[in-house]
Amino acid sequence: MPGPPRHPVRIEDPSDPRIAGFVSIRERDLTGRQGRFIAEGTVVLRMLAAAHRAGRGVAAEAILLLENRIAGLADVLAEFPADVPVFAAEARVFDAIAGFNMHRGVLALGRRDAMPGMDTLIAGLPASSLVLAACGISNHDNMGTLFRNAAAFGVDALLMDASSCDPMYRKAIRVSVGSVLTLPFAREGTAASLIERLRAAGFEIWGLSPSGETDIAGIPPAPRTALLVGTEGEGLPEAILSSVHTARIRQRPGLDSLNVAMAAGIALYQVASVNGRI
Repeated sequence: MPGPPRHPVRIEDPSDPRIAGFVSIRERDLTGRQGRFIAEGTVVLRMLAAAHRAGRGVAAEAILLLENRIAGLADVLAEFPADVPVFAAEARVFDAIAGFNMHRGVLALGRRDAMPGMDTLIAGLPASSLVLAACGISNHDNMGTLFRNAAAFGVDALLMDASSCDPMYRKAIRVSVGSVLTLPFAREGTAASLIERLRAAGFEIWGLSPSGETDIAGIPPAPRTALLVGTEGEGLPEAILSSVHTARIRQRPGLDSLNVAMAAGIALYQVASVNGRI
């Protein structure tokens, strides 16, 4: 239940142990947070509040704000349980805590509980399902945009191989506008094992490639469809493409291919449309 109006605790010392989880954000992004993550910005804070309330395995542990942002976020703060502490600091202290100039001035430290493995996640999908599968995605901007597109077009789960980057990275969460916090996902195994699992679960698997055999407008409706995208630049390897249906997005000549997140957005719109999901 939403709590009463919050009165943040003022932080005057960047070394205050109560805000240790917010210290040196960039360095912690690289070294890992052991199941924790940083949510950045007003929109993502709203999504974190919603995910926390819904009990989706995501919980807020603390919130840190610039002092001049408090009044404008009163309604959002009230959506968090009363036991989630809210701290505030002036710009000089805030930047010293973060380790760089944080002009947004809105941070939350969150925790993701143990997530179901890929087999469990696939087994729990509804009879009519749309899945986005990603192989070798290494760019956090692209990862975040894949999640944002997946949420926009009604994807039931986003599955990744182990070589893909961590979607719980701060920038990926921000770019996804918080969709990483609400969309079920799993990240494990190889691309080949991912395809095997989806095929065993009755999915029609379509790999996106500039050389795909079928125009995306020709992807037929199916109770269960999985759209497969590959690494930036090289795309899906031939060994993978030869094992699935392939589809292409028509474009003018002269450019090798679209950005992976852009291509996924176009294809997801088409597949969601023919399957009546939007």
